[in-house]
Amino acid sequence: MGCPLCGEREISHYLTDKIRSYHQCSQCELVFVESSEHVTVEEERGYYELHENDPTDDGYRKFLSRIASPLLQRLAPCSSGLDFGCGPGPTLSQMLIEKGHRVSLYDLFFYPDKSTLESQYDFVTATEVVEHLARPGSELDRLWSMVKGGGWLALMTKLVIDREAFSRWHYKNDPTHISFFSEPTFRWLANKWSVEPEFIGRDVILFRKPELEGHTDPSQIVID
Repeated sequence: MGCPLCGEREISHYLTDKIRSYHQCSQCELVFVESSEHVTVEEERGYYELHENDPTDDGYRKFLSRIASPLLQRLAPCSSGLDFGCGPGPTLSQMLIEKGHRVSLYDLFFYPDKSTLESQYDFVTATEVVEHLARPGSELDRLWSMVKGGGWLALMTKLVIDREAFSRWHYKNDPTHISFFSEPTFRWLANKWSVEPEFIGRDVILFRKPELEGHTDPSQIVID
């Protein structure tokens, strides 16, 4: 068993609860559930269909404003973006469109148009997505490859604090949550990409791609 983010083979047991076991990578510090304990694709979709993501819900918009507001402060007018993992009721994209930006959608279950993954954008967002990724290493590299030089990758996910807090954490109890990131994990990822992460509040992480960084064709990075 190797780390699904960095591939490191030195893995330690982190916690076992009534449902499953969790492991931690010695290098990037990702906490994760091994593949044998993942739910099936059909079960995963069933959980997503229970989500009531409504673009007209003021409470949901307020929740998403935690990532929308800082991102909007950094975007040039009329920027183009991708909302990756937008779910059945795309709302963040609508909030950004209302501010004059253009946003494409991709979701494995609800907007599965893979052609959107073959372009580059001024920004890519993934809200409450990375904790669902079985192969976060390859998928995050692909998202990063879709960001133009000078553009932004904006992520939103709850962060691991320590083992004691994790043991009491409701976030781990969702069976579709299988990859848990901490601030050190995102710093490892940023170091890999040679950038500095911005941590905003408790659950928003922004990465800006250097202006002069060479382009990588995102279609050449395969998500299994």
